[in-house]
Amino acid sequence: MTTLMARLKQRMRRFAQKPASVDLAPYKALLDKVDKHSSGLSELSDEELSAKAQALRESDFDVTELAAIAREAAERAIGQRPFDVQVLGTLGLLDGLVVEMATGEGKTLAGAMAAAGYALQGKRVHVVTVNDFLAQRDAEWMGPLYKLMGVSVGWINQSSKPEERRDAYQCEVTYAPVSEIGFDILRDRIVTDAADLIVPAPEVALIDEADSVLVDEARVPLVLAGSTTSDHADPVIADLVKRLRHGLHYEVDDEERNVYLTGAGSEAVERALDVDLYSQEHVSTTLSKVNVALHAQVLLHRDVDYIVRDGKVHLINDSRGRIAKLQRWPDGLQAAVEAKESVKTTESGEILDSMTVQALLSRYPVRCGMTGTAVAVAEQLRTFYELEVLVIPPNKECIREDEPSRLYATLEQKEAAIVEEIKEVHASGRPILVGTLDVAESERIATKLRKAGLECVVLNAKNDAEEAAIIADAGSFERITVSTQMAGRGTDIRLGGHDAEDHERISELGGLYVVGTGRHSSSRLDDQLRGRAGRQGDPGGSVFFASLQDDLAAQYTPDADEPSEVDDDGRVTDKGALHTFEHAQRVAEGVNLEIHRNTWRYNKLIERQRDLLLEHRDQVLRTDIAFDKLGRGDHEGVSDEVLKHAARVITLFHLDDLWTHHLTFLSDLREGIHLRALARQNPLDEFHREAIPAFNKIVPESWELAADTYASAKITSKGYDLADSGVKRPSSTWTYLVHDNPFGSGLEESMKGLVKMVKGRR
Repeated sequence: MTTLMARLKQRMRRFAQKPASVDLAPYKALLDKVDKHSSGLSELSDEELSAKAQALRESDFDVTELAAIAREAAERAIGQRPFDVQVLGTLGLLDGLVVEMATGEGKTLAGAMAAAGYALQGKRVHVVTVNDFLAQRDAEWMGPLYKLMGVSVGWINQSSKPEERRDAYQCEVTYAPVSEIGFDILRDRIVTDAADLIVPAPEVALIDEADSVLVDEARVPLVLAGSTTSDHADPVIADLVKRLRHGLHYEVDDEERNVYLTGAGSEAVERALDVDLYSQEHVSTTLSKVNVALHAQVLLHRDVDYIVRDGKVHLINDSRGRIAKLQRWPDGLQAAVEAKESVKTTESGEILDSMTVQALLSRYPVRCGMTGTAVAVAEQLRTFYELEVLVIPPNKECIREDEPSRLYATLEQKEAAIVEEIKEVHASGRPILVGTLDVAESERIATKLRKAGLECVVLNAKNDAEEAAIIADAGSFERITVSTQMAGRGTDIRLGGHDAEDHERISELGGLYVVGTGRHSSSRLDDQLRGRAGRQGDPGGSVFFASLQDDLAAQYTPDADEPSEVDDDGRVTDKGALHTFEHAQRVAEGVNLEIHRNTWRYNKLIERQRDLLLEHRDQVLRTDIAFDKLGRGDHEGVSDEVLKHAARVITLFHLDDLWTHHLTFLSDLREGIHLRALARQNPLDEFHREAIPAFNKIVPESWELAADTYASAKITSKGYDLADSGVKRPSSTWTYLVHDNPFGSGLEESMKGLVKMVKGRR
């Protein structure tokens, strides 16, 4: 009966367009208990309040008492008394949920109260952020609250040294970017001495901007690489592809995801390089390099996919519109883009280990999170992480006015309409936030605004160091702010500026006006931009502009009919065209979901194999199993301690080396596995069929190799030189993120090819 009721409730939630959302009523019922526990707390000294918080460690933990103490501590420590909605958020987080709270509703404080609650239960908490700025800012901002509650707190960023990282991880609460936690775990996986380990066992992950981290970045692989000989791109090939002409030498598919040489293009390349591209000698080398260089030249655009700054190529994060620090494409493509832009080629090397963000966060026994837009991805959170969503209402009702999207026939007409709209609204002094899709668009819009006599502040990947201050003042009188994406900025826009001095004046003008220059590939990103207006009951407004020439329409509804109703200024009023454009966004969301689901399916096996290998590696690292198995051999006179260390290092080397080669094998296997579908085989089943036996060979083979190396190693009482025996680890390692799926998934491309074939037969 209980299961039946649960299913019924789930269906009702879906009908109400709130899939997987948790009933708020039981949490609201706890507010009275929180108020009862609050009685008399204001009369306690700071020392007495701290003692009361510490007493929670020794008692049956009561979340309502914790919430009451944390609310009082927050008022004293940082001058903010949490609203009931923030208390509800705290209770939801302590229940292991993802809480949806609108922008400006105080997620940071609710998260800190929950983190302190977990810590007082004896659990180590990692507050996972999207960037360095938020990790340091939030840890320092909430520091006085933690101190008053007797909970230690630390933070980590890219520049943190190993000892600083170790100290931060020893704190009960550690704030860190998701990438830095992942990189530390990867580095821990190659240590040869247990004393060098940095990251403690995972316990609680409290994830800020949860939808961004758990969904948008879930399939991004974090990579640990070791030095090998560099594989530089050929500048001659880079220069050659720049001279090739579209339509004559190469063609691009409708979705602009793939580019390929025509017959004339192949001939032109062969003449220029004096080679036979399709000979056995060149098909896997020269032709591959030409194709990669062509991809870099034609499909990757400066100021859209990347920017060039300080003599380096920096990728731009699709979901946040800012520099993706430490992120790169797979080495061949990265080098090709660098050659295209004539900048120094960055170091490349052998991948020692990698893991996706999803796999990283799945390690934590307890996961919870907070964001302003969780309901839209509730089913994904449930499927991939077994997480439910709790929607917290705003402290004050949202009165923002959201206009329907305005659709135009051409890009030029759309941008002309945007400038006119901004000019008209700006005349009143009302602050305007313009959200663009990429850096190139932000600069183009800014140039047009300035030509129209409208001064604006541009916030994009090129000046990210100043972003917090710029955003804080975006609500000032007559301010026009142009920004590439707003997710993860971490700064509220207060009406009247950062000090809200002019709040009433701006309120009377209608509050912040948000103008979107295009619809994103995800409706969540649209909602995140809209949510910057109307915070905490303030007035505000939003409108999105779009055109039939936007990438969203061109990629996902390329065969749409021409609109039948278009005004003189290019505005499309045809309801069918408007519906088609909305459909394009849903198709884009479906494609991204399928890519995520496909990545998840394949990575489940890889992560299971990694876990099994790490269990074995940890045993080798922490015990004398290697020495027990390999024995003393012919190494007489040499102490057991020296031999134990040598046996351990040799065994770990071979284990790690075999895992590195296994990852390469799996990568190559997955790249072509979709072709098995043409033979009526299930690609995932085939992947498992080959991956499992290959993995099962690793441990036995590692023991065999270790025994051979150990027997021949020169080990004396003074030490040993394992490099002479071929046991040599990379002289340097570095970490980065890979821009996953740059060429599209094999399954996706196969389906596109099938559709085109069917169309061609009609």
